[in-house]
Amino acid sequence: MELTYTLCSLEDLQLLRQISEETFSIAFAKDNNPIDFKNYIEKAFALESIKEELLNPNSDFFFAYHDNEIVAYFKVNVVEAQSDIKRDDSIELERIYVLSQFQGLGIGEKLLDHIKKLASEKNKKMLWLGVWQENKKAVKFYERHGFEKFDTHPYFIGSDEQTDWLMRFNLSTL
Repeated sequence: MELTYTLCSLEDLQLLRQISEETFSIAFAKDNNPIDFKNYIEKAFALESIKEELLNPNSDFFFAYHDNEIVAYFKVNVVEAQSDIKRDDSIELERIYVLSQFQGLGIGEKLLDHIKKLASEKNKKMLWLGVWQENKKAVKFYERHGFEKFDTHPYFIGSDEQTDWLMRFNLSTL
């Protein structure tokens, strides 16, 4: 399956907000307190929040397309836009989501390969991310693709404190 990528702009704000909320909800709503989850969604995926992220020069959102149809999106951060590690030689993969109807087709692997290449082209030495420790399927996916756990950090869904594993990929291995 061939994918193409476009950098999102303010023109994509409504669609990006919709896809962000939809994919996050499908992935995590069932595993969280409904009130906490609703409060989180309303804040994290508010138009103003997404707009602020889009306007940050150190963050980039990309749509992934197959046959001119959006199948996924991802967000990467550099320098001070990174949530934990704010090194010049690292890049954070903050979000990576495949739309539900396209899951199971190998798109996640293609996205990750593209992101690794993108990070390498930016002369970064490390690609890192946070993944909920209870998301066993995602943890195994990242481990299969060369990521190793190196730390943890708290992640709040409303008032519910959860633990994310911080995982990294050494880009010099490409």
